[in-house]
Amino acid sequence: MTTSSRPRGRPRDPVAQAQREDALLEAATKIFAEHGFRQTDVQWIADALGVGKGTVYRRYPSKEALFLATVDNGMRRLTLSVTAGIDEIEDPVEAIAASVRRYLAFFDAHPEVLELLIQERAEFKDRPKPTYFEHRDANIDPWRKLVAGLIRDGRVRRMKVDTVLDVVSHALYGTIFTDHFVQRRRSFASRADEILDVIFHGILTEPYS
Repeated sequence: MTTSSRPRGRPRDPVAQAQREDALLEAATKIFAEHGFRQTDVQWIADALGVGKGTVYRRYPSKEALFLATVDNGMRRLTLSVTAGIDEIEDPVEAIAASVRRYLAFFDAHPEVLELLIQERAEFKDRPKPTYFEHRDANIDPWRKLVAGLIRDGRVRRMKVDTVLDVVSHALYGTIFTDHFVQRRRSFASRADEILDVIFHGILTEPYS
């Protein structure tokens, strides 16, 4: 009779693993956002989850790795929030408007993610590119095609596609930080309407030369 060398025990449940990972990153996000990267003790995160500190370190070998994972997770959530169902919107202009509203809505609902972006810039200035811009650049191609189509159809005047995207992106990026720092209490919906009005209609009543 032969015996198998395969270790015994129940097989790993990928769904349960994903849920534990989500719980870990959610707890870490809240604690890092509240206390800051330097002040946070990984033990606090372990305590919030009801696990040992070693359990956290088996998943992430350092506090820095855990922190950067929370930032990366926040940007993945932002991307999913902004792009969900966009392909089902037939009018490209409406798709842009919807993405602008969803972008501002995300940071309105999750200011803790914005806190992480601020901390990443302060604590990890030597990184080649901040996580926010890594995700932006990795997910920009569908928007390039969308704007290029609007230019081709004559709905947007002829100009560099990346110029359009940079202006819109920087306007949104600046808005979330400005509103956060001055604690502006206006709704994200009204801010979105203002941005879309200026971007889509401009501010001049006649051409500028």
